[in-house]
Amino acid sequence: MHSAHGVGYEEYMRHHSVRMRVEKNRERDYIRCRRMVAELDLLVHYNNRLKS
Repeated sequence: MHSAHGVGYEEYMRHHSVRMRVEKNRERDYIRCRRMVAELDLLVHYNNRLKS
């Protein structure tokens, strides 16, 4: 957890504000990754249609 978010587990569990910051960052990263996957999926399907 420390390398990914700069916070140790003990501090994460002890401070609500730290926990909320980490969880918001996780959610933002998750949404960003899902968008990238969706864009790549569109590109793959688009390229497959061009080849047909």
